[in-house]
Amino acid sequence: MKRTINYLFVVSIFLSTLPAYGEMPETWTLQDCLDYAIEHNIQIQQSKITYQSGQEDTKQAKAQLFPSLTASITQGFVNNPSKNATTNNSYTGNYAVNANWTLFDGNQRNNALKQQKLQNQIDELNIQQDARDIRVAIVQAFMQVLYAIESVNISQKTVEVSESECNRSRNLLEAGSIAKVDLAQLESQLSSDRYQLVVAQTNLDNYKLQLKQLLELDITDEIEVVSPEIEEEDILSPLPAKEDVYAAALSVMPEMRSSKLSIDVAKLETKKAKGSYYPTISLNAGIGTGHLSGTTYTYGTQLWNQFNESIGLTVSIPIFANRNNKTALNKAKYSEVSSQLELLNTQKELLSIVEGYYLDATSAQTQYRSSKEKLVYVSQSYDLTQQQFFLGMKNTVELLTEKNNYLVAQQEVLQSKYMALMSIELLNIYQDKPISWNSEQ
Repeated sequence: MKRTINYLFVVSIFLSTLPAYGEMPETWTLQDCLDYAIEHNIQIQQSKITYQSGQEDTKQAKAQLFPSLTASITQGFVNNPSKNATTNNSYTGNYAVNANWTLFDGNQRNNALKQQKLQNQIDELNIQQDARDIRVAIVQAFMQVLYAIESVNISQKTVEVSESECNRSRNLLEAGSIAKVDLAQLESQLSSDRYQLVVAQTNLDNYKLQLKQLLELDITDEIEVVSPEIEEEDILSPLPAKEDVYAAALSVMPEMRSSKLSIDVAKLETKKAKGSYYPTISLNAGIGTGHLSGTTYTYGTQLWNQFNESIGLTVSIPIFANRNNKTALNKAKYSEVSSQLELLNTQKELLSIVEGYYLDATSAQTQYRSSKEKLVYVSQSYDLTQQQFFLGMKNTVELLTEKNNYLVAQQEVLQSKYMALMSIELLNIYQDKPISWNSEQ
């Protein structure tokens, strides 16, 4: 019983240390997903722990600038088996307090402290970078869900239209206006449309699952995404100049600032390595005493007689260190050059990302305009062909061809619509801007 109580106590303490999360919303907008993911994402939580751990390292680096103080107590037993010994057994005790303060070490400790402070800033920027990455992933997944929802709606309407065409065709077959093969083709198309509806629903479920995983939701949690009211201006909103987007990304993206700070850290490492060539000067001080059994002196008298005070200055001059200092200096210089190259690489990667999203956005906007115009004409052609089919002026192949063209045109509009929206939102993220379109119903 006692062990059970202790176990429950430990579990309660552990649970109390876990972060408190708010309740999940009943319906999810894009902003809800972003806020929830930033709060619950495991990678972000791990990065925060790394940052907190780095804060402890900074405190330790500061403490290295101050003196150290140690106390020691030694108790010993000595056995002298010789018959000529005055006493065969004796007890000894030594007591000391020692202080050590490094006065000069080539500025290595100060540079180490500066390095650690810069590393704290880098760790904090890593948290921001993880938050940016999860925002990108959430926007992509959310757009895929919205795209899948509309695909399901299109598939449902297509099935309804196919069912209507089959019903009317059955009446025409009974009236002798069409052949049985025409009805068979339409019924086959209805089966195909129903299958496509199942595929569309499966895709929607898969995209929702991906979004749930990004949100760190449990397997039993359900997610209902809010389909926002999207206006034409949201899709076709004018984009800033590509150069302006890239300039903004260079100034606000955490990986850019992190790379620059890494160069400063590498430079300080070089200074530390140079500092190892200088002498180290330390100040030492201490007090101590002791006692020994088997003497004519009393315990208190021995402690006083052996009481001592000491102070000293130690200068350690590196003469030959098996090339350790030179190797450390050369490697620090290489690291400095490597960090500068890493900055250039980060700039190029950022440029590639921005250019890619910008090209996707401009291309999708152009495709959206043309596909919307195409959809108007294809819709009119399909309606006319459908009317002519029921009047006996068009055959089944012509009807199904126009219907397929209409479905393809709908999908083209849908794809370009959400590709444009997603690319615009991703460009906003890389400019550190909020979402640009209303995600509320």
